[in-house]
This record gives sequence, C-alpha cells and structure tokens, in this order.
Amino acid sequence: MVNTPQHETASAEERIAALGISMPPAPEPLGAYAETVQSGNLLFITGTMPVAGGKPKYVGVLGKDVDFADGVKAARLAALNALAAARQHLGSLDRVSRVLKTEVYLVTTEDLVLSQPKIADGASELLIEIYGSKGLSARKVMGVSSLPLYVPLMVELLLEVKA
Repeated sequence: MVNTPQHETASAEERIAALGISMPPAPEPLGAYAETVQSGNLLFITGTMPVAGGKPKYVGVLGKDVDFADGVKAARLAALNALAAARQHLGSLDRVSRVLKTEVYLVTTEDLVLSQPKIADGASELLIEIYGSKGLSARKVMGVSSLPLYVPLMVELLLEVKA
C-alpha cells in the first residue's frame, strides 16, 4: 500500500475499516502474565501468536509444516492479535501515536533462515498499512527452536501512546 497524505491523516480505526480488517478479540494470557503493560506513554505487548478463534491457525516449523506464504500470513495475524490486545487496553487504536519496536520470533528450517526478515514483513507491513509512516518501527527478527502451542512465530510490540 502506498502512503498518501490522506492515508497519513486518517485515524487508525478509519484505516482498519477502510482496509476491511476484521479485528479479532484480544488474546487471553496462557499463564501468569499480562498481555499488556503500560508505563507512562509506553505500552508493552507480550508475544502474540497467530491464533484465530482461540486456537493456533498455523502450527509447526516454517519451511517444513508451514510454507513461506503462510508464514507471512501468520506474522500478519500475530500482529493483528497484538493490536487487538492494545485496543482492549487503550479503548481505541487511535491512541497509538507510534509503533516503536516490533519483535518477531520464528521457528524455521535451515532453508528459511535467510527468509526470516521477509516473513516478519507480514507483521511490519500490517502496522504500516494501519499507521502509515508511524507504523515503521525498529525491529528485531530472531530464530528460536520452539514456541508455545507449536506456533511457527510470535510477535511483540512496543507502542508509544497518547494520554
């Protein structure tokens, strides 16, 4: 999506509606932790997974059980779940003034190690679609050996929020 001046001035909630994005319910913690923690104007969002309807939509290792294209979709879904957690905490995604950092953890085969940044783009591109240039963040992409519920990836966000 090309960022136009109109895109930059529309609110996040307006862009979500214009893009036809259906927001999922906020994820529930799987253990003794909070999905979101706010300190001042910083909102930390825990690792969210590509879950739909309360179940993992993608399971397994990227490059073995999940192909590249579905990996990109999984990253987008995990980021959407992170935004759902932010929306539940803030009341509206319009309160986000900037995406500061995106972290994507991936379980991949050796063959897809070099593709990890492109898979993570599924999450980053969603944030840019919704927030324009304010969705372009610092990013960490890291390969790991396993994740909860056997999901192939997980996304964490750090957001700057308005009072």
